[in-house]
Amino acid sequence: MAQVTVVKPRTERIQPGIWRLKLPCPWPGVPHGNAWAVQRGAGLVLFDTGVGGRGRLRMLDVALAQSGFGVEDIQLVVCTHAHSDHYGLAASICEETGCELWMHPRWEHIRLQADDPQAALERRLEVGRMSGVPLTALDRYRQERTDKSEEEIDAIRAPDRELLPGVEVETDIGSWQVHETPGHAPSHVCLHQPERKLMISGDHLLGRTVMFFDYGHTPDPFGEYLASLDVIEPLEVDLCLPGHGKPFRDPEVKIADVRRQAGDLLGRVRGALAAGSEPTAFEVVEEIVGRENLRAGTAGFMLQIVLACLDHLAALGEAHPVPDSDPQRWRA
Repeated sequence: MAQVTVVKPRTERIQPGIWRLKLPCPWPGVPHGNAWAVQRGAGLVLFDTGVGGRGRLRMLDVALAQSGFGVEDIQLVVCTHAHSDHYGLAASICEETGCELWMHPRWEHIRLQADDPQAALERRLEVGRMSGVPLTALDRYRQERTDKSEEEIDAIRAPDRELLPGVEVETDIGSWQVHETPGHAPSHVCLHQPERKLMISGDHLLGRTVMFFDYGHTPDPFGEYLASLDVIEPLEVDLCLPGHGKPFRDPEVKIADVRRQAGDLLGRVRGALAAGSEPTAFEVVEEIVGRENLRAGTAGFMLQIVLACLDHLAALGEAHPVPDSDPQRWRA
């Protein structure tokens, strides 16, 4: 099982009135995620929350203390999307402070994971089985996830206000405008502060190019993601505040790089289909990654991406699932 790097919560002031909170994540290869504290009067607006679970609210409080605030100073929680590292503490913060939660109306893709983790696990396993993942690997994954006791979402909390275009989040540095950017998740939004030329980008755009899709909620998350790049590209942004990693400049360079990588990835999936062997999604993963490089984390991550690519090619009419195949096979 891959080793999880344990990091301590830390805070960094980015600009007057804006702090980056580096909060630990419980996953191999993802040691931390960012929440963004932005001053509003005597308190804060918190953009994203970090992962939920035992002791996590205390970690958030430790991070906030380094900026001179505490959890009790949070006046509003705004989530870029409903994944556990961005939404996991929302219910606890709102209960502790009485503040509101604002989030996109398509947030309920997280509900099964929070309400019935075992059912969510079984659904992931079935997707893996139908994708051609070896049964021994699925059994190992089931055991590892069953042994994992830590919860990542404290409780389900519905938003008090829906984050949609036209909604603005008021802070001391100005109003943040909502832009819908589905793809990574159905509920994803980016928030733009036009006067300061700032953007809170969640997981839609990161300093290190990483594409990932919460697969299975919409017919074509890959296509949604590409269309969402078109939404943010015209915005004037000098500094991007992402969900993971350091703030970065020149988002237009990142957008161009993402498009290049997306095109390359689709080309490699097309190539695997053109070989004519009617591969499973997992066989496409093996073709792209190389069997010698497959690890549990790599395989699971890439399978989500390849499935999204196959659905996108199907939407374009370039790929088709082979009828009645089990596991599911694909042809050009």
